[in-house]
Amino acid sequence: MSRICELTGKGRQVGHNVSHANNKTKRTFLPNLQNVTLISDSLGKSVKLRVSTHGLRSVEHVGGLDNWLIKTSEDKLGPTARKLKREIAKKLAA
Repeated sequence: MSRICELTGKGRQVGHNVSHANNKTKRTFLPNLQNVTLISDSLGKSVKLRVSTHGLRSVEHVGGLDNWLIKTSEDKLGPTARKLKREIAKKLAA
């Protein structure tokens, strides 16, 4: 299973372990992903997503899942979040 946040698209990063002798070996930095159930106010249902803690804080800061999806551009979202964004936009337009 890929370690990518479904909301922000944040994935793994590559870097070095650096020893005291300044030897460098490759390592990966993985995002802190959590399985979370977020509630969509406009759709009136809950959605299960795999979200990074940074993404979760962003959603709470903006004021909920619906507000965050509306403000974020589609190229930064994962496939499930894009689908949710389209559903919310349809619901708000009606």
